[in-house]
Amino acid sequence: MTAVSGLLVAIDLATRQRDDAAMVVAQVVRRFEHARQQLEQLQSYAADTAGRWSVASQASATPQIVGHYYQFMERLEQTIDMQQAAMAGVQRQREAAQQVLLEIEIRMAGLTRLLDKRRSEMARTHAMREQRQSDELAALMHRRMATARENRGNS
Repeated sequence: MTAVSGLLVAIDLATRQRDDAAMVVAQVVRRFEHARQQLEQLQSYAADTAGRWSVASQASATPQIVGHYYQFMERLEQTIDMQQAAMAGVQRQREAAQQVLLEIEIRMAGLTRLLDKRRSEMARTHAMREQRQSDELAALMHRRMATARENRGNS
């Protein structure tokens, strides 16, 4: 296996890894969006519920109903806090997945640059070899012509 074919295999593997990492990033982004929407729904519901529970409602409600309301709102706030924590966890996963993707893309770019450099070196070596062969052929022809002239001059 030549150096170029080895690099091509490495680039192919890195490309597949990049594609897989991009899919992971997309999945985590979708999960983050879903978590964000759930948080917004919870916050909106809490605001609506608090808005409906006006001072007039509190005045006419029994102490037991007021207690249930505050317990409900406390649990709703706990749920909001849990959703914010879940969102923060998904955000960390998203950042980690994006970092993995970035590292793979950097590796791919390095491999591609190395492949380009190797191909350029091979082309330069090939051109130098052709030039040397051309020079050797020209020198050989020049010697033959000089020998032929010398032989004609001696006869």
